[in-house]
Amino acid sequence: MCDRLLGSGGAMRLTYTSDLWWKNAVVYCLDVETFKDGNDDGVGDFRGLTQEIDYLAGLGVTCLWLMPFFPTPNRDDGYDITDFYAIDPRLGTLGDFVEFMRTAKDRGMRVIADLVVNHTSDQHPWFIESRSSKKSPLRDWYVWSDKPEPDDPQQVVFPDKEDSIWQLDTSTGQYYLHSFYRHQPDLNVSNPEVRDEIARILGFWMELGLSGFRVDAVPFLIENVQPQLADPHEFLADLRAFMTRREGASVLLGEVNLAYKDLLGYFGEGLGDQLTMCFDFIGMQRAWLALARGEAEPLADALRSRPRPPKDCQWAMFLRNHDELTLDKLTDEERQEVFQAFGPEKDMQIYGRGLRRRLPTMLGGDMRRIKMAYSLLFSLPGTPVMFYGEEIGMGENLEAEGRMAVRVPMQWSPDGGFSRGAPEREMPAGAYAPARINVADQKREQDSLLRWFQLLIERYRECPELAWGDCTVLETADPAILAHRCDADGATVVVLHNLGETAQDVELKLAGLESHTLTDLLVDGTLDVSEEGVARLTLDPHGCRWLRASPKEIPAEDASVMSH
Repeated sequence: MCDRLLGSGGAMRLTYTSDLWWKNAVVYCLDVETFKDGNDDGVGDFRGLTQEIDYLAGLGVTCLWLMPFFPTPNRDDGYDITDFYAIDPRLGTLGDFVEFMRTAKDRGMRVIADLVVNHTSDQHPWFIESRSSKKSPLRDWYVWSDKPEPDDPQQVVFPDKEDSIWQLDTSTGQYYLHSFYRHQPDLNVSNPEVRDEIARILGFWMELGLSGFRVDAVPFLIENVQPQLADPHEFLADLRAFMTRREGASVLLGEVNLAYKDLLGYFGEGLGDQLTMCFDFIGMQRAWLALARGEAEPLADALRSRPRPPKDCQWAMFLRNHDELTLDKLTDEERQEVFQAFGPEKDMQIYGRGLRRRLPTMLGGDMRRIKMAYSLLFSLPGTPVMFYGEEIGMGENLEAEGRMAVRVPMQWSPDGGFSRGAPEREMPAGAYAPARINVADQKREQDSLLRWFQLLIERYRECPELAWGDCTVLETADPAILAHRCDADGATVVVLHNLGETAQDVELKLAGLESHTLTDLLVDGTLDVSEEGVARLTLDPHGCRWLRASPKEIPAEDASVMSH
């Protein structure tokens, strides 16, 4: 977790190294295409993104995650790639990318990018060559079969668009595998040449400054490694080892939507030599069930059952991302509860398993609930990952198809501010139109959501216990209250959230904190823990409190991990 160095007088003090920067990073996911248009053609680009780096630095972002920016026919919003070594011309040039990277580095921000190597576009030169003949030298770069293997309907990721994961290629009479759309043939990562090529792709972009990658659809990626040819998890370990040799502080952030017991292997069982971080899909889905019920238990149960990742690995926490809000790990009854609470209309739902809405609209624009939800995001143990526009409360455009509903242009000013031309994508209308939701206005409002995000991020960065510490869910008498404490090297932060509609008096038993003072980190104020270790406080409806514990004789600002 940290290096222990001898301090003056032989006392031990902690030095948290930047080598593990991801442990308490603030990750901001954005699509270059929808963030800011720098050349007035209606499409976002790297020039526009570079212009807004200072905004992101001012927000407190420490790591940018870029959605795919490679050349593409754009049949799947850039996840169908035709060249892994270039920039989509609509988004700029390699020169623009390098200038963006220089500017981000200058502001102290790291950058990771989507690694989409489970498949390519069917227009990629590799696939064009592979399908040209059964004797093609690239034939084995993809997965071919004389007949479609037995199809399990559960394997079809997009059941509204596809009914099989095999597609007949009439030119050669064989079928190719496509875990996703038929225009996205799966690469054969059992092939050592393909694995070497993927490593070259990583190496290329790391040379241009990337600190790592968010790995798309990891289970699908390694399932294509045939066990008789190689250990599927060896592929992940090899990628991680390659990256560590090139840059010791690089990361692989994995999209692994599996039960906890099945997911641990993707970190590398006990070794932590595969994925550096994994998204906590279970915690996310249980959080939405808790919000729907106004009761803490679904989320508390997930936190209690979540295993510790291997040393130096981390969970990535999120409430929304660029895809649908998937609810596939809930029971049918639980999923219907969330649908009823946050997306009762059919056009708000997708694939029967998720919602294509952004958080503020799901919470009905109720700023108390919205602020409380984001307080949850930043205080739950792990690294918070946010989606662009969340910091100002942007809504979705349900007129757009499928997942594209949430991938709307960033709203910079009352007139939009995304582009001086006509934006290629439509912005939300009504209560979530730019005239009502935008960065410029919220910069001037002290109680805006944007200012709340800045405060949460600032406090999160000041509380390494939240990311590095041991988390304990605390018992409370009221089912609406989620209380947890994070302890690290003698320092403690206690966090409470009221998921309910009514104010609650809360009594907490805080072992080891007898006669301590709890200092509120979000608003002014302190309260005392009794000699018996009991703290009493009142939480407003949808209220939240972050409290730093300190002995009465020590100021709160001197009681954090960093000061020990």
